Amino acid sequence: MNSRLRAALAGLASAAAALGLAELVAVATGPRSAPLIAVGGAIVDAVPEPVKHFAISLFGTKDKLALLTGTAVLLAAFAALVGILADRHRRYGDIGIGLFGLIGIATALTRPGASWTWALPSLVGSVAAAFLLRWLLDIGEAEDARPEPRDIATTTQRRRFIAQAGLVVGGAAVAGVGGRLLSTRRGVAAARKAVVLPTPGSVASAVPQGAELDIPDITPYRTTNGSFYRIDTALVVPQVDPDTWRLRIYGKVRNPVTITYADLLKRPMVERWITLCCVSNEVGGDLIGNARWLGVPVKDLLDEAGPLDGADQVLSRSADGFTCGTPTAVLRDGRDALLAVGMNGEPLPVDHGFPVRMVVPGLYGYVSACKWITGMQLTGFDDVDAYWVQRGWAPRGPIKTQSRIDVPRRGRSVRAGTVTVAGVAWAQHRGITKVEVSVDRGDWHEATLAEAASVDTWRQWSWPWDARPGKHTLTVRATDADGATQTSEEAPPFPDGATGWDSFEVTVN
Repeated sequence: MNSRLRAALAGLASAAAALGLAELVAVATGPRSAPLIAVGGAIVDAVPEPVKHFAISLFGTKDKLALLTGTAVLLAAFAALVGILADRHRRYGDIGIGLFGLIGIATALTRPGASWTWALPSLVGSVAAAFLLRWLLDIGEAEDARPEPRDIATTTQRRRFIAQAGLVVGGAAVAGVGGRLLSTRRGVAAARKAVVLPTPGSVASAVPQGAELDIPDITPYRTTNGSFYRIDTALVVPQVDPDTWRLRIYGKVRNPVTITYADLLKRPMVERWITLCCVSNEVGGDLIGNARWLGVPVKDLLDEAGPLDGADQVLSRSADGFTCGTPTAVLRDGRDALLAVGMNGEPLPVDHGFPVRMVVPGLYGYVSACKWITGMQLTGFDDVDAYWVQRGWAPRGPIKTQSRIDVPRRGRSVRAGTVTVAGVAWAQHRGITKVEVSVDRGDWHEATLAEAASVDTWRQWSWPWDARPGKHTLTVRATDADGATQTSEEAPPFPDGATGWDSFEVTVN
């Protein structure tokens, strides 16, 4: 085997062992202390905003997997280089692995909520990698020195080295997978399953008979928990035990409040249909969903705490260190802003904030939908910027009036004749009063609106199109209850939500 290739493989095997062992140690110190997760989190915080937006637009809800995969590829390239350099002189390997360990330790210790124990996964992993790299390189050199005929020696060396490296990688895989499985077992799935949600004192309005149009491929009125979009900064889902969960309401308040999960479940509950939307949603995008939420009105909790003058922002804090700032006035203006414990009739899914999250109709999620919430600090917008505001996004984030064409599907051709054009439109907390469709940028035709359970949810719509052969452009726009019609001006999601009309070409045969 070529000595350079062998050295590169030794570096890769040692790095794999380091990551696997670190995952095992992270079972005790917490999954966010593992080096790959810690470094990935630091990258999320540090990369320029255009890069983040590009990642979300390209990968959607798979952006975290793409980030971790990319980080692992870069680490693999670095590990191979370290192996090649170490084959020339062992101290180069020690320096490279030491740099890996220092980066892992530094990023872990600077993550929100970190303790000194978070340094252990990277420390243990890098020490093990240093010994393994030397061992594998020594094996390779020893095989080169064997007095066997060249053709036999080459085959024997290759087999022996691959066997040894394979043992290292196999052990790393077992350690890594085992660590991840143990972390899962230490999770809160069992605790969530044991939760019995209280009966709401105020039940959600029944979905009207005409809210769900019988049209193939149109977006359903209700989004299932399994298909609800997920966009957040957590590379590993926080595992928050409801028995130890506490919510602090503090800061500029007369009466600081601390409540437990059991206390929260005893409070009067309301149930509401509310559509949530991500600010990263492009025009015509699918980072939006509608669910039936169960929770305690945020207004009641804030009234108990008694906001003081200057407390125009509620800075919510997540268990993973994320923050979002919501206008205090919005949370107290009578809308159904909830500290939610249930989603579509069951306890919150862990991925969506179990045990408690915030849900606020009419605001993009980055300023309102704090998952795994543990704190609500009453402060001022002039005093502190929340996570995304620090990165240039607008501080208040009201949802803009938008509409989308679901039918016909993009890229599909249709037959000439009467074709149903249909989709959804939304303007949470204002409601949709009109949707119009245009063909080839011509006259606007008013669509038929489906019913809606609330002004806080989207509405389905449909329009019969007399489609003639050829290529045609379909465009949609919506008008909300305030009389504001969706603007045609195109703008990207940054810094306060995308604008423009959903429009695309359809081939009619």
